[in-house]
Amino acid sequence: MLERHEVEAFLALTEELHFGRTADRMRVSTTRISQTIRKLERRVGADLFTRTSRRVELTPIGRQLEKDLRPAWNQTVSAFQRAVEAGRGVTGTLRVAFVNAAGGNLLAAAAELFHRRQPDCAVQIRDAQLCEIMPWLRENEVDIAFSAFPVREEGVVAGPTLITEPRLLAVSSSHRLAGKDSVSVEELADVDVLRLPETMAKSFRDERTPGATPAGRPISFGPSAATFQELLVFVGAGRGVLPVGMSAAKYYSRPEISYIPFRDAEPVEWGLIWRADNTTARVQEFVGAARELCATSYGR
Repeated sequence: MLERHEVEAFLALTEELHFGRTADRMRVSTTRISQTIRKLERRVGADLFTRTSRRVELTPIGRQLEKDLRPAWNQTVSAFQRAVEAGRGVTGTLRVAFVNAAGGNLLAAAAELFHRRQPDCAVQIRDAQLCEIMPWLRENEVDIAFSAFPVREEGVVAGPTLITEPRLLAVSSSHRLAGKDSVSVEELADVDVLRLPETMAKSFRDERTPGATPAGRPISFGPSAATFQELLVFVGAGRGVLPVGMSAAKYYSRPEISYIPFRDAEPVEWGLIWRADNTTARVQEFVGAARELCATSYGR
């Protein structure tokens, strides 16, 4: 069996890829880290890292060991964290992220309600770009993210729907559709739809920018962008259209962009998402506060 310090040293080195930084992170000597890794390699019977004077890299065996170990280790750490929180109450810092102005306002209000109930737990709110939200969540940069649904990703929990809003189509103000009172989903087959970042949840990208209309007509795609602001620049420049929620028209009004309601599209739903192995008391309490806030303020 592996000892705890061996697992911690190995996983830390896979992230840092530097013995000195790993030693500083674990508050031990570089020699101790080197000895620990050498001991693991003797037990495995193969090198886990290749080392040169300039860099440290995982070997194929090391990469496989990291892939196999990390999920179980994360679950172990989270289980212990939940036990500590259950014994001590809700403390520490909860990190939450949002991707648009409406989400930021909602999280700020939810954080205020949460803090009144849990004064020993601080809330750190972070503004994320579209391309960052899922990587931040998976890499433990944040604990919770406010996201448009659907999000069906392995290891990620989607909480209850908090906000529902009509779906609009953002087009250039000079676009032939700009003067219409409404559009049909089928009309997406006649335009180029901008692509969302590949790092976003596939289920969300497939729902927001599908490859075909409900009638099966293929949809052509325009360029991709990493941020919502970049997507709006492309829309305004006439390089494509973008399905959005109604809050976009409120918070991102621009003279070069027109927002047209869909007459036959499902509404856009928003809610909180978090890693399944990070379902802590802090997360659960914040989700409860956000749900109560939305039920009171938005009638959900």
